Amino acid sequence: MKNNGSQEIWHPIKDKIVTRWVQDVSPKNPLPEYPRPQLRRNEWINLNGLWDYAIRPKKDNEIPKSFDGKILVPFPIESALSGVKKRLTPKNKLWYRRFFTIPESWNGKKILLHFGAIDWESTIWINGKRIGDHRGGYIPFSFEISEFINNNENELIVSVWDPTGKSCQERGKQLLRSFMIFYTPISGIWQTVWLEPISTTFITSLKITPNIDEENLNIEIMVQNPNPQDFIFIQILDKKREIVSKTIEINKSFILDIPSPNLWSPDSPFLYDLNISILRNNEQIDSIESYFGMRKISIGKDNNGIPRILLNNKEIFQYGVLDQGYWPDGLYTAPTDSALKYDIEIAKELGFNMIRKHVKIEPSRWYYHCDKIGMLVWQDMPNGGKSLFFIGKKRNKVCKKNYYKDLKSMIEILYNFPSVIVWIPFNEGWGQFETKKVVNYIKKHDLSRLIDNASGWFDKKVGDIHDIHKYVGPKCPKIENHRVAVLGEFGGLGLKINNHLWKKKKHSFSYSKLSDQNKLVIKYTELINRLKPLINKGLCAAIYTQITDVEGEINGLLTYDREIIKIDIEKLKKLNTSLYIHDKNTK
Repeated sequence: MKNNGSQEIWHPIKDKIVTRWVQDVSPKNPLPEYPRPQLRRNEWINLNGLWDYAIRPKKDNEIPKSFDGKILVPFPIESALSGVKKRLTPKNKLWYRRFFTIPESWNGKKILLHFGAIDWESTIWINGKRIGDHRGGYIPFSFEISEFINNNENELIVSVWDPTGKSCQERGKQLLRSFMIFYTPISGIWQTVWLEPISTTFITSLKITPNIDEENLNIEIMVQNPNPQDFIFIQILDKKREIVSKTIEINKSFILDIPSPNLWSPDSPFLYDLNISILRNNEQIDSIESYFGMRKISIGKDNNGIPRILLNNKEIFQYGVLDQGYWPDGLYTAPTDSALKYDIEIAKELGFNMIRKHVKIEPSRWYYHCDKIGMLVWQDMPNGGKSLFFIGKKRNKVCKKNYYKDLKSMIEILYNFPSVIVWIPFNEGWGQFETKKVVNYIKKHDLSRLIDNASGWFDKKVGDIHDIHKYVGPKCPKIENHRVAVLGEFGGLGLKINNHLWKKKKHSFSYSKLSDQNKLVIKYTELINRLKPLINKGLCAAIYTQITDVEGEINGLLTYDREIIKIDIEKLKKLNTSLYIHDKNTK
């Protein structure tokens, strides 16, 4: 095998701060974990590593005859961990190349080529033959490539065009000219690439809906190319102990009883294991491993008639932290799986029980870690459109189509994660349009979660949540009869920690600049003390901005490199957990 680059010289470009996990990144095996925890197969090949790359004019559609150097996949080309750190513009196209071989044991099988995510428009070639295209910077996709490969060496080519801010794409906080609360844009492959052998008949997806009131589980198993003789065998395990097993017909929704289920919650994140096989004449054709959690999110009224958020039919106050999902070394891509997990672990350790994932869809493993650790997730749809703020402007038909496509895909890929409990289609009016129609569209695809129609501004009085932003705050929105009151963003207390800054500038952005850690503690304590009476008045959740500094923004409780926690851990945890006393008093 040539040009895989496993022996090539690679190093991250350290002209700015990096995290401690950089030392664990190896060009031979970056992000080696299986990327899809809810539909796992045993056989697979990770294609992450050093690939050839080239930057060419957008108009050049021919595969380059030569390449510019090596890039470490899956880190975006703008990142330090890519080993390149060059900005792609809408006038350019990024090309990738690597070679791979297929194990002899895979002969005769179908082969899936998976991409976790590519930002934004990509075209794929195998051995010089164009096999497909994809648009969307956050959504996984795959191609069946067995007809294009041979038993020897195979060439994989990927071209990418990323028009950040110049087209109708959902892009979150990415901006070609990053400043204040907008950050470095990323382009190209930014999640794991892998190969997987399958049979002609195989499981394509699952849809798992728990019902704790009826003590059962609804499962839909989608199968490609089923045979009339095929059956599904399903097994549910509680810590390796079988509690349910059943054989059912292909491509039919069915319900399994889960008597006296162990419920999933932040305090007890219990997960059941799920094994599913396709059987044909008692022979196993395909087999996957998965998991699920039994939990329910709903709205009910307390003894004073105030609408409250209920988890598993019990009132829960949620104190969350805003999480941008950016890294100084990998930008959109965490350097390692341990790093990806760390932000969730530290949020839990600091006393938060919820994370608002802000205008970004993470790799599936991030949600898996939330499921395992016990962290509730409010999930933003990445905002977009041609202009920075789409307020007062109409999206054209192409923009609308892209939005709905990505929204549906987000719901489908995150549907089975029990940690995800709220959908937020719009943030502060960015790209906001047809809000009532969008809310109904979400309901059409998912009735099991709450909907926050617009976090911060331009509430259209639909959905389940009335959400305001107040910096520095706090503040409670007007209490309504049916929707819950939420403070979707507040805080933003800024403290600059020298030697841990992304940009060495005198002026960094925050909503309230403080000069030392003692003043930060005093100010944060004041915020918590002012938040407590709002809970008794009807506030159901509050989200502090934010977990870490990001580039030129210093609103984080942690520095951008995750090295300094700006408030003593035990003090911060005590302050945060004091907010949950309300739950105990009202049950």
